[in-house]
Amino acid sequence: MTSASGPDADGERRIVSDAAGVVVLGACAAWSLITAAVHDGRPEGVLLAVLAVAAGYAAGRIGGALLPVGAPFAGALAGIALTVAVPHLAPGPQIAEPLGHAGATAAVLTLSAGAACCAAWAAPVPAVRFALRLLAAGTAVLAALLGSTSGLVTCLAVLMCSLAAGRTRHRGAAMAVLAAVAALVTGLIWAVAAPAVPSGFVAALKGRLTPHRVQLWQDAWHLLGDDPALGAGPGRFGELSATSAHSLLSDGKPHSAPLQQAAEQGVVGLVLLAAAFGWVLYALWRGPRPTPVALTAGAALTALAAIAAIGNALSFTAVSVGAGLLAGMATARPLADEPAGRTPDTRARGAGHTTAR
Repeated sequence: MTSASGPDADGERRIVSDAAGVVVLGACAAWSLITAAVHDGRPEGVLLAVLAVAAGYAAGRIGGALLPVGAPFAGALAGIALTVAVPHLAPGPQIAEPLGHAGATAAVLTLSAGAACCAAWAAPVPAVRFALRLLAAGTAVLAALLGSTSGLVTCLAVLMCSLAAGRTRHRGAAMAVLAAVAALVTGLIWAVAAPAVPSGFVAALKGRLTPHRVQLWQDAWHLLGDDPALGAGPGRFGELSATSAHSLLSDGKPHSAPLQQAAEQGVVGLVLLAAAFGWVLYALWRGPRPTPVALTAGAALTALAAIAAIGNALSFTAVSVGAGLLAGMATARPLADEPAGRTPDTRARGAGHTTAR
């Protein structure tokens, strides 16, 4: 299968997606500075996250172009090693650790599983491909051993989605499904925070997510109502949330990326966060890599979005860098052409059509 679009069209698409990324990330940084100036906030956390994603994306593009198999494989190993070597990322009985490290563990292992699966699809040798998928399965086992149930679920979900991606012919429709999944999870969290769901459902969630987390979400909702346009200011949730103020182990965050963005930077900040996720899916849709690689990365990043919606994963720099790395590697154009014919539709990019030869 060969694409009807030529190299010039591919280059134009890459320029458009890269320009969109610059605009979106730049707007995220600028808006955090604006809201911080209005409310005397602290934008350093947002700026660091934006810088981490941008740096990871650039490094991923370079690594993916030079080593389409080796770069994601190295990234997967690095994520696994980080989870094992750094105790702060591992969930456990440490009473001195604030809420949120379990989400970081799940996020890093999920990204590692996605990177291993991307490397598997790029590998030309079946035995290597099998070994890399075995590594992805190993991340789920590691998550189970560390007690991260969410990590176990998301790693297995990424592996299953990656295997199914080999039979997917229309990457645009698949990307739309991934976007819908992320929107559904976010909508559910918002409904709990509002609250706009039956009390019995909220009580069941409190049993799984702890009442403390749900109360933090509700505090974020109330802060958004106080100033829907600008929010309370970056970094100010901890000092304005009654739940956070009365907690001995609080880290000053609502443990939900969408709710934190809305509470501290208003509706505009929330829209910019959604735009950043949408840009990543758009770049994967328009990217030059085979469809299974793009969809695997999209599934891993969607799983990360779900983890971030119910936890504090994006507050960890390693997670932000890892997300940028995976997105960059999955949108890079390898210097050497990748072998064709391993999948039903290796080059579909949403635009144009494919013709068999």
